[in-house]
Amino acid sequence: MKKFLLAGIALAALASGAQAADLGVQRVAVPAAIVSPAFNWTGFYIGGYVGGASRQSRFNDIDGYNTPGTWNVNKTSFLGGLTLGYNWQITPNFLLGVEGEVGYLGGARRADPASAGLDTSGRINDSVYGLVTARAGFTLDRALFYVKGGLALGGGNSRVIDSCTVAPCGPLTASGSRSSNVGWTIGAGIEYAAYQNWTVKAEYNYVSFGNQTINAAASDGFNYRFRVNNNNAHLFKVGVNYLFSTGPGAVARY
Repeated sequence: MKKFLLAGIALAALASGAQAADLGVQRVAVPAAIVSPAFNWTGFYIGGYVGGASRQSRFNDIDGYNTPGTWNVNKTSFLGGLTLGYNWQITPNFLLGVEGEVGYLGGARRADPASAGLDTSGRINDSVYGLVTARAGFTLDRALFYVKGGLALGGGNSRVIDSCTVAPCGPLTASGSRSSNVGWTIGAGIEYAAYQNWTVKAEYNYVSFGNQTINAAASDGFNYRFRVNNNNAHLFKVGVNYLFSTGPGAVARY
């Protein structure tokens, strides 16, 4: 009987000690995950840009108005315009979008044949142009690396003229023009969200306005054809965009 009593007392003492030990340990709550907001590119945006353009064109005297041959024109000019677009952030690191752009290519370009006797000059008069493109990009939070491509519209007016009426270049004269219409463009750029709704960007575009044939009416009653090839432009732009929505987007970071 004494053995049972001693055993009971020992068990009670152990239980009391364990309970006291539990009371002396402070319980610490498990910290919750820290949620850091990730930048969300989804939504409409509007912006503007400035930059420079390098233009090239080649004129080809097809019918021998002077002497069959080619002459080139290359010129750099001012560039500026506005953009409007929409982004869909498909995944945290992948984006699709559409963008419209209206800009102005400043500075007319004149090409004069280098050979003696070829008095006909070619001229490209720049004007308002437009781009309608699709965009695909890779995002790293506030940084966006993208490529784009689509339609190019406009691009100015190509003109061929010979107004010389004095020998040896006269008395025959000729004149004709053709406006650019639809071409294509590809490009790439980097955009960074400097603030919650404002981004800055740097972008390059190659634009081809297509080849053209100009029918120049001459004073002898005939039409002479001139071909305009390589009617393209390299566009270098920097700009800012305003994002209308940078809705909630978050990732859990521990």
